[in-house]
Order: sequence, then structure tokens, then C-alpha cells
Amino acid sequence: MPLYRDAGIVLRTQKLGEADRIITLLTRERGLVRAVAKGVRRTRSRFGARLEPAMVVDAQLYEGRSLDTFTQAEVLAPYGEQLSADYQAWTAAAAMLEAAERFAAEHTSARPQFTLLAGALGSLAAAEHDPGLILDAYLLRSLGLAGWAPSFTDCARCGEPGPHRAFSLTAGGSLCPACRVPGCSAPAPATLALLAALMSGDWQAAREAGPRHRREGSGLVAAYLQWHLEHGIRSLRYVERSSS
Repeated sequence: MPLYRDAGIVLRTQKLGEADRIITLLTRERGLVRAVAKGVRRTRSRFGARLEPAMVVDAQLYEGRSLDTFTQAEVLAPYGEQLSADYQAWTAAAAMLEAAERFAAEHTSARPQFTLLAGALGSLAAAEHDPGLILDAYLLRSLGLAGWAPSFTDCARCGEPGPHRAFSLTAGGSLCPACRVPGCSAPAPATLALLAALMSGDWQAAREAGPRHRREGSGLVAAYLQWHLEHGIRSLRYVERSSS
């Protein structure tokens, strides 16, 4: 069977038999890959420690009919090990990993999503920003990569320069008075400014947002994500948000 090598981020693991695991990877070149790691649940297995969620690895595998099989894995970035010590960062990472699996496809290059997820996990591990802000920025940019980027300033329908107060999940974001539809919400202007900052990478502006606007923004991101994915990200319910 053909061997191949690829960089991957471990998204999820599940038990298989008495000693094996099925590992779900987001790989750079092949998108989602599900592969068996044999013997990794044995107590003395060093291999298993490299294949925990949020670890970035250089993996060698051979192709199978339904599942591939690991032959080697070397750690490129031990984010899983680093994040597991911080509950707030770990819950944010878990939501990212679940979302990445929903956004990615099998047998399709996932370079942009791989780069985005690796960068977000690295930012969490280095504690560069509040974990909740990093999570929301990751989710918004993932939506953008999928072609569902919301608008937080100009009108999502006609492009009328904003900001505008009305916000519609179904219409793609902010709406001007002429395009406003029934059922719009009216988020605080500071909330929309925060989400626009996260989308564009303006971290200085994002850090200045208060707790109320961060909570409201997170709610909008979760609702917008659920609208497009049809089912929400279950891990979001466990995310611990900062009170400051």
C-alpha cells in the first residue's frame, strides 16, 4: 500500500479495540484523514503522547481502504501538551478542533485552514490574547475561508457604507435601513466594531472591548456559525469566557 507523509493537527481520537486508537487529523495537503495508531493506548507508548488532540505532527502513513495507518509521527508543535494545563485555553482549543473538522473535507488540500488553525493554537499556547477572543477570531476567519464571511460594517446586501445597526444572520451580517428585513437584531455598535476588529486582525481594538460587548459578540459568532453549519459546535457550551 502507498506510503505518504504530511503535516497534520490532531483533531480527535477514539478508542479502537484494546490498544489502538483512531486519530482524526487535519492535514495540510490531504484535508481530513482518519487513521489507526496501533498500540498507542499501552501504558509505555511514547507514540500515543504525540497523537493527542491539538498536537501538530509530521506524520507518515500508508493508505488503507477505509482507514489509513500511522507508521511514524514526529511532534512539530506540542500545543496539546501546553494547552491542557489551562482550562480556559483548552476549552477554546477544543471548540476550534471541533469546528475545523466540520469545515474541512477529506482528500482535499486544506492549506489555508491548516495554517489558520495552527496559528490560532499557537496564539492560545503563547497566551498572546484572551482565549475567547482568539476563538471568535478563528471562527470568523474560518467562516470567511468557507465563503460565509459576515459583514460588520457595510451593508451585506447592497454594500452601503456603514456601520449599520441592523444585523441579520440569514442576510450575511449588517444591513442598511433600506435592506433591513424582519427579525434583525440590533447589536451594540461597540460589539460590531469588536467583531470587525477580530475579522481583520486588529488586536489592539479587540482588547479594548469590554466584557459586555465580548459576550454579545461571542453570541453572534455562535449563532452565525450554527446558521451556516446547521448544527452548532457542541464544545462551545464548555468554553470558559474571561470576565475582563
